This record gives sequence, C-alpha cells and structure tokens, in this order.
Amino acid sequence: MTLSKGGKLPEASFVTMGANGPETVQLSERLKGRKVVVFGLPGAFTGPCSTIHVPSFIRTAGDFRKKGIEEILCISVNDPFVLKAWGEATGATGAGITFLGDADGSFTKALGMAFTAPHLGLIGRSNRYALVLDDGVITAASIDKPGECNISTGEHLLAEI
Repeated sequence: MTLSKGGKLPEASFVTMGANGPETVQLSERLKGRKVVVFGLPGAFTGPCSTIHVPSFIRTAGDFRKKGIEEILCISVNDPFVLKAWGEATGATGAGITFLGDADGSFTKALGMAFTAPHLGLIGRSNRYALVLDDGVITAASIDKPGECNISTGEHLLAEI
C-alpha cells in the first residue's frame, strides 16, 4: 500500500492501556467522522523517537487542535505496557497523544512501512510516517526515508495542512 493523499488505511486492531488494563481499539471506529493525525515510528524509548519525533507532536498538539484535529495517534510496534510508560515518561500522554500498539506489526506490514535495523536491535519495526486523515481518508502524508526523522515531524506535517 502507498500512503498518499486520497488513500485509506486498512482496517486494523491495536492495543492501548485503558483504566482497567489493555483494551482493543478498532482503527475504523477511531477515524470515522473525525479529523485525526496518525504518526508511526520505530519504537518506544529509542533515540530519535524520544528526542525528536514524539516531542515534535507534543509541541504542535495545540496547533493541530486549532486546525480541527480531534486526536493525535502514535502507532508503534510495541506492547501497550511499554507504550503507557513511554507516554508518561515523555509527557505525550499529558499532551493528549494516544499511543496504540501494533504488537505483531501486521498493520505496519500492511502499510509497507516495515523497517528493520539489526545493528540497532530493531527487528520488524515501523518506518517513520505522519498522516492527517479526515473521516479515514488521507489528506496529508509525510514519509521519511528509513533511518531518518525529518519530514514526519509534527512541525512539518502541520505546515502541510
């Protein structure tokens, strides 16, 4: 699949931490009738993910909301326990960013965004991307080259809309 303007994401189930533990989230239900930002990255507690990518969406969350974005979703090939801890540690949870775990990487593979860097210990992870969706349709897409964190940042995506 190609992530581009006018496209739609495949149906997917994710896991997030709810008040009573792990909960399943259906992507189509989360996107239906709403304007949402979705960004994907290699993994929780990794270098650029923690120091560049997630902070860029924390900084721009308010500006996205002013443009009508109702929710910002971060998708990572991690379990919901790690993502909960990472969201709290980075301040992203407090900024209203929702972390969704693509625990088996099936969504990431369906997007054609699978990324592997064995020398870094990253196997079956996600390449970086950022999307704006309106009722499930991609209205803006920024996809980085593998190993880079340049155009999938909050600031770059915000400038695209």
